[in-house]
Amino acid sequence: MAENRTTTPDPRTQHTRDDFGEQDIPHPGRTDEMDDQPDHGEATYRGSGRLHGRRALITGGDSGIGRAVAIAFAREGADVAIAYLPEEQDDAEETERWVRDAGRTAVLLPGDIRDEEHCRQIVATTVEGLGGLDTLINNAAYQMTLERFEDLTTVQLERTYRTNVFAMFWLCRYALAHMGPGSCIINTSSIQGFQPSPHLIDYASTKAAIVNFTKNLAQELAERGVRVNAVAPGPIWTPLIPATMEPEAVNQFGQETPMGRAGQPAELAPAYVFLASPESSYVSGEVLGVTGGKPLS
Repeated sequence: MAENRTTTPDPRTQHTRDDFGEQDIPHPGRTDEMDDQPDHGEATYRGSGRLHGRRALITGGDSGIGRAVAIAFAREGADVAIAYLPEEQDDAEETERWVRDAGRTAVLLPGDIRDEEHCRQIVATTVEGLGGLDTLINNAAYQMTLERFEDLTTVQLERTYRTNVFAMFWLCRYALAHMGPGSCIINTSSIQGFQPSPHLIDYASTKAAIVNFTKNLAQELAERGVRVNAVAPGPIWTPLIPATMEPEAVNQFGQETPMGRAGQPAELAPAYVFLASPESSYVSGEVLGVTGGKPLS
């Protein structure tokens, strides 16, 4: 368990440095299937009203980084809509419970964002359920490791791009119809967008596209008072890791970072809170790395 964030812990040992074992779970991965449960900030995140009155849509909000962001946003005073795959219903309901425990409204949005009509519908349902939309978190992603480039099928390539890139375009387009000055979009990129791993070539290329998209859209929307930023995580312990990587890679996951360990979802959430809050009012078109000391460039 992480120390309370009002203390000053050693970042090298704040979370476990041990290996995760050779875990292997079915894709897309459920939290309760993991041998080592991620820390989403359930026992540690303390809000202070920094997002009071915000209405946020978080894709991939059922588990991992998305759950940590949902918990943090709710404790900071935001209502939250959670988009997720139907097979992740149990995880989504657990995230919903934490949002409601914080006294905020939660809306569950099962479905597949690879479908443009579904993207349009979840924006509409969010607006109806929360009374508006002023914060969009494009966080859902698909990855699957490859032995070699020739193993990349057109089916996987299309799935990766439709989930990670096409859905981001669609959701931004539909969300902007409801966003006024003070609204914000936060995209989840990755260190893979800057330091790509060959076995994740399709995934890494989408994360580079997200960086470009973020910087591009931010310039257009600045005159409307809408900010666009991105967070670039390093290796973060979520269900996606044992569900998409070889067991031996899972065993040593994150140990190559300067801090010598993987990050936890709870360590990502404050970055999203900052970028959604008035404290970042002069920040747009930026990529905030949360990488355990690995440089983005």
